[in-house]
Amino acid sequence: MDQLKASPEGLTFPCSFPIKAMGRNSDELRQTVLEIVQRHAPELSADTLTTAESRGGRFISVTATITASSRAQLDAIYGELKAHDSVLATL
Repeated sequence: MDQLKASPEGLTFPCSFPIKAMGRNSDELRQTVLEIVQRHAPELSADTLTTAESRGGRFISVTATITASSRAQLDAIYGELKAHDSVLATL
């Protein structure tokens, strides 16, 4: 049986967790988010990514929902996303 781990932020791991990155509208951003998240959550399939364009179409958000195993895993993903030049913001 899987062990559930509680974190101070109120999350209990493992849990379903959406990771959202925003940047200029390009195929590169989608691929970047996929590669970064898959390094830490290899089970993520490209088919599960969702995208949404801004009203003017200049920007896009890419959401990857993973089964997060720990706060450290999430911190590593967000750290890499924030460090990438294509990513302007994360949620």
